Amino acid sequence: MNEYAVHHNVAESNFIPGKGAEQYHSVEFSISNSPFVYQFKIWDISLNEKGVLVKEGSDFLNHLKTGDVLDLKYYSADVSHPFEYLKTEIKDIDKYDRGRLKGIYLVRLSIVETANPN
Repeated sequence: MNEYAVHHNVAESNFIPGKGAEQYHSVEFSISNSPFVYQFKIWDISLNEKGVLVKEGSDFLNHLKTGDVLDLKYYSADVSHPFEYLKTEIKDIDKYDRGRLKGIYLVRLSIVETANPN
């Protein structure tokens, strides 16, 4: 098993997909040392906390570590403003160890500031 940054085993929590969909519904990761672009549905974990779910064994996890700050492309539900780039910190990487999400990683995100799309 690969070790990804810092991760903790967590129990399945009561977070909801699309709860904050009036703002953003998905996020795109374009990581410089990866040939792929990754897009994920955004999950609201709490009032001010968001995250994405990643399958165990995904190559995507090899390109992240807690504390990384990335310029991510957030897709909005508002068609007049379809996306924006935001500087985002990887707050934590947690692994579910039981329940229907067993083997799934939750990558917690924290928006730091508006980013430059360059």
